[in-house]
Amino acid sequence: MTLTGPTSNSFISQRLRLHYVDWGNPDAPPLILQHGGRDHCRSWDWVAAELAKDWHVIAADLRGHGDSAWSPDGDYTSNAFVYDFTQLVHSLGHDQVTIIAHSLGGNIATRFTGLYPEKVRKLVNIEGLGPSPKILAERSKLTQADIMREWIENKRKASGRLPRRYPTIEAAYARMKEENGFLSDAQARHLTIHGVNRNEDGSWSWKFDNYLNVWPPTDWQQVDVEALWSAITCPLLLLYGADSWASNPERDGRLVHFHNARVIEYEKAGHWLHHDQLDRFLGDVKAFLAP
Repeated sequence: MTLTGPTSNSFISQRLRLHYVDWGNPDAPPLILQHGGRDHCRSWDWVAAELAKDWHVIAADLRGHGDSAWSPDGDYTSNAFVYDFTQLVHSLGHDQVTIIAHSLGGNIATRFTGLYPEKVRKLVNIEGLGPSPKILAERSKLTQADIMREWIENKRKASGRLPRRYPTIEAAYARMKEENGFLSDAQARHLTIHGVNRNEDGSWSWKFDNYLNVWPPTDWQQVDVEALWSAITCPLLLLYGADSWASNPERDGRLVHFHNARVIEYEKAGHWLHHDQLDRFLGDVKAFLAP
């Protein structure tokens, strides 16, 4: 597929300049694509190029990712991300949007949809419901003091960690291939080109902020998150890869909290199933988003 690049834009949220790309077709219904952790908005290019024929596609970089600003105090809490997403929708000025979101982006978009159900027409969530019940149960065995001490230690370590430097873009590309063996060479190269910055000494580093690897010590109580899920009124499509580490909500019990949702599992696909099985993904999404 020959890709025609989008235009870059920005908006302000909590004093941060955040980046998004616009794929044109402004008279079409709005569709927001939200990437996941340590990713970037150009990871949607294959999806966006196809869906832009029928939609006004906007793909945004989360704070600390891609070409968006890094948070000066390393604030990468769920509340901060949800506020940013809410501000994006507000800045675009649409009464209602459709959303496709992956992983961390899916968690953010799903919480937004629960907070403002009237604002979302349909939602596609790719492995983005947060930690599985099993992980939450293990985490619940720790005291809040234990969690806080762990967070302080990890935060301090992150403060001294410099972004990894690759001597060539080919070395960064090799790391991308190592991280996700499902990617084709062309996909891995495209993701690498748009995912790195060149340093002054000629080396290359990933665009994301190292502080993203330090999960915040507090978040919403799970019962409150589930209440948000139950507040969603629009149709919801949950997509999972059979070879991913993510837990399928149809099997782990989380699906019961949604009123109008269904799950599709992709065989021979991992966490980035929209890359691993692009044609099938586009077919399922087009069928789901159709009026």
